Amino acid sequence: MLIPLRPGELQRLIPAVATGNQFRVSLGTPQEVLQRLMVAAIGGVITLLISQSQMSSRWGPFWLVTGVVFLLYVLWGPILQAGQRNATLRRYPAAALFEGEVADVITRERIENRHEQADSRGRLELVENRRTWMLLELEDEEGYLGRVAFPMDKKHQSIRRGSLIRCLVLSERKDFSKIGALSDAWLPGLKMWVGEYPFLLRPAFEELCQLRINRR
Repeated sequence: MLIPLRPGELQRLIPAVATGNQFRVSLGTPQEVLQRLMVAAIGGVITLLISQSQMSSRWGPFWLVTGVVFLLYVLWGPILQAGQRNATLRRYPAAALFEGEVADVITRERIENRHEQADSRGRLELVENRRTWMLLELEDEEGYLGRVAFPMDKKHQSIRRGSLIRCLVLSERKDFSKIGALSDAWLPGLKMWVGEYPFLLRPAFEELCQLRINRR
């Protein structure tokens, strides 16, 4: 079942500016946080040193501002990344609420990263870090819609075929004859959210479902 959103509802559900939840996800792994800290520290120190030597020139304020921007990279980097990610769904001209069921539950191993390290004999070997992902196939009375994929956790073991699921469907076409993207999804029976990235303002989405689906 697809219920088209009214004007302005998509922008209310997916904000232009990162939420706290989106910021935490966009921070990334500890390695990515460390990389941002290094960029912020090195760039900030260099530009601030330059600004000190240029204070008497017209370029002094420019280098000072640039140094502050570098030092704040740890904060504005994830905010910018989240905003760009939100924009990938906000740009669609057509959006609708979807209510259907989980048609299939699939688990797969994905390689998160690869790196070389020396073994006990000093020889380099390729090491792969793998993670289990869960894929949910979604469908309604009209057939297959798409899939939602996310890193699997213990709590996700309770998801079964036939579970009720709701999400946003995005399309370039007003008739939704071709699906462009799906948002993260809500399983109301399990009171569980799933998805790789938290696009939606979750309380607002749950409230909208109460108004537009439960009262039908």
